Amino acid sequence: MAPPLPCSVSLVLSPLFLFLLVTIGEGHGFESPVPKLEYHGGPLLTGKIDVSILYYGRFGRGQKSVIRNFLKSLNNVRGSAKPTVSSWWRMVESYQSFTGHKHVRRVPKIRVKVVKVATDASYSTGKVMTLDFIKILVQKATEGTRNTLALIFTDRQVTVQEMCTGRCAQHGMFGDQPYVLVGNPETECPGACAWPFHKSDLGPQGVVLQPPSGNVGADAMIISLASGLADAATNPFNTGFFHMGSGHLGVLGAGTLCQGIFGTGAFPGYPGKIRVDPKSGGAFNSHGVKGKKFLLPAVWNPATSSCWTPV
Repeated sequence: MAPPLPCSVSLVLSPLFLFLLVTIGEGHGFESPVPKLEYHGGPLLTGKIDVSILYYGRFGRGQKSVIRNFLKSLNNVRGSAKPTVSSWWRMVESYQSFTGHKHVRRVPKIRVKVVKVATDASYSTGKVMTLDFIKILVQKATEGTRNTLALIFTDRQVTVQEMCTGRCAQHGMFGDQPYVLVGNPETECPGACAWPFHKSDLGPQGVVLQPPSGNVGADAMIISLASGLADAATNPFNTGFFHMGSGHLGVLGAGTLCQGIFGTGAFPGYPGKIRVDPKSGGAFNSHGVKGKKFLLPAVWNPATSSCWTPV
């Protein structure tokens, strides 16, 4: 992870039917009811982000493959149909030009590289994940290596503190070590963090979609991972871009301010106009490496002060 900035086919889904739609353009902003994201003067993550992954619990090869392909897709600009995961990531990269630093003339690429992968299949800290235990897992993931972003994934048997309240990806830091924690909500809190692949218990039921990989837990974790990565890159130390939410929501960032939006025309209980794979029936809005498809959350667009999605 480079030093921070100096201070540093296509279908439309409706709640009732699927209708054939011509291909939608690559990027769309729209009027958003959520508050504006403010910059608080601190550094962002830039350059190369070295990622240390810890799988806590039992993960199948399929779930790990989905996560690995998503991370590889962030910087893949060739060989993918549009819109791409990398175009979604470019919106996150664009935050670098909104910090007020005059030296940022051309938005630099943010390269994500997995440098370490570990597994704790024995649940060494138990199956209830609180803040104290998260710190232990972050240290286990990084093994003391500095300048890395720790990504912690917990399996479906682990209860993650506050996940059932809708905090599906937890982003924070211990000292100068940022981390993102993502739980598998398939068993514990599917109504809170597996929508739109499961009926929601946070609002109107709306439509339930088929996951693009065929695995509800994996694709729900990708949505949370994407939100957490966007927040971590633009607000690694809680001094960057954020909005202080009310109640249990806490600090909201680039990837969490626009929750529940995946395509244009979204409203509570309806994810918006997205695409459906005609072979698998999986819903998606972005293409990744090796023909993989992903459903990614909206990101706050600092240029238009609105929520933005790839479709």
